[in-house]
Amino acid sequence: MKSIKPGRGPSFMGGVMSILIGLFGVGWTIAAASNGGGIVALFGIIFIVAAIMQAVYHFKNATSKNRYSDFDITDSGEETDPFNERFGSSQSHAGTEQEHRFCPYCGTPVGEGYEFCSRCGKKLP
Repeated sequence: MKSIKPGRGPSFMGGVMSILIGLFGVGWTIAAASNGGGIVALFGIIFIVAAIMQAVYHFKNATSKNRYSDFDITDSGEETDPFNERFGSSQSHAGTEQEHRFCPYCGTPVGEGYEFCSRCGKKLP
């Protein structure tokens, strides 16, 4: 049976991308400062500050218990979430599988008796 659990991938990838943007900002600032461009160097500093703020948000979101992220559609026999193991959360979504039914393709809640998903239109198992 398919179930939905909160995802962590988008936040973790966003944090990694924020680090890369920060490194770009450092390189930009160094290059602009060495060429005497004061206002252009300010643009690099803005990149660095924005990257730090985004990295903090994304990594905090990826490791927190109550996080906002996209959803992961999983099978009941799949492996457990490694972040839950690392950070001590033992969230179990086994009870939600029986209470709610979701489209295994897009994650939209569907009512009992539906053959097709109302959002993506695919045939439900």
